Amino acid sequence: MCSWKATSASPTPMARAIELARLGRGAVAPNPCVGAVLVDGDRIVAEGWHMRYGGLHAERECLVDARSKGVTPRGLTMFVTLEPCNHHGKTPPCTQALIEEGVARVVVGTRDPNPVAAGGIERLTAAGIEVEVGALESECRDLIADFLVWQNSHSTFNIIKMAATLDGKIASRLRRPEPVSCAESFARVHALRSRVDAIIVGGSTFRADDPSLTCRLTTLPDGFVQPYGVVITSRLPDDPARHVLTRTRPERTIFMTTDTSARSQEADRLREGGTSVWPLPGPPGGLNLSLGLERLRYDLGCHTTLCEGGGQLAMQFVGQGLGDEIVHFVAPRILGDEGAPSAYSGRQGVTMAQTLNYRIIDMHPSGSDIMLTLRPR
Repeated sequence: MCSWKATSASPTPMARAIELARLGRGAVAPNPCVGAVLVDGDRIVAEGWHMRYGGLHAERECLVDARSKGVTPRGLTMFVTLEPCNHHGKTPPCTQALIEEGVARVVVGTRDPNPVAAGGIERLTAAGIEVEVGALESECRDLIADFLVWQNSHSTFNIIKMAATLDGKIASRLRRPEPVSCAESFARVHALRSRVDAIIVGGSTFRADDPSLTCRLTTLPDGFVQPYGVVITSRLPDDPARHVLTRTRPERTIFMTTDTSARSQEADRLREGGTSVWPLPGPPGGLNLSLGLERLRYDLGCHTTLCEGGGQLAMQFVGQGLGDEIVHFVAPRILGDEGAPSAYSGRQGVTMAQTLNYRIIDMHPSGSDIMLTLRPR
């Protein structure tokens, strides 16, 4: 483990590297988020992170930053959240750069799970560089949770967004499209939308809210493409022109539905307007969501999705083991109506011993709300 001592005034070097790595989330997919800092004594003298897919890796960005500041890396220590790569991909191996620049010591958060890129630790050690592994390892592994899904499955990485009152309600009994959370949380949701490839809702949300499923931040990067809008439902709309999604951007809209609905007249009308309709097999009353997510990944190049409800669809995701991350906004409000829809619903007759358990990896205020980020245990 690293011997760096934290101070109350600043984060440890690895904690700072983790902060930097998060800046690349979404833009680097299907690569992992990685951050790096260069340390001279007790000072961070250069920083870098993997900014975009195909761009320089964090270690090389850090070395570029060092040169721009007139800092010589020779004899210094680099902290990096993920084992430096040891292969030629879109960029040369980072191990090569560290060796050439004369870095004396490298502190690694966690090993690279990709066998193609791994071996960097051994390469650095063979070159005489001191290597330490395991600084803030659990936090560094959380950084690459999406990359682990892409490495070990055919699925997209799925984020479930939920906003609920203190009593767990996501709307009134009337299911009107009324905000549950505050304006700050609303902005955070659109920031989430800006870094996903598809936004998913269920049929009830589609019919009640008539959503556009777009990112509406005032500032978006050049070349930004709105995520696909995906509706999972057994009941297709009768008239596509009545709905914002199918009226304004049908070519970016997908309905995942039953085999029977996919062969219906409603499906034909949707396809005629440019909307895709995908049949999904499944048990009575349910759909095999994993097949639809695989198709999103391999047919359309989607890597990350955002499921925005409602409660039954969210429960299907977590129940099928597809809830890779939950972003849950708790609003300090109480509805108190047992008939109002709940954040997660659809199971019956279960006990507390049968709960689906998550762990909190982040928690902070969001305006008047609390924003929780959770991952499966």
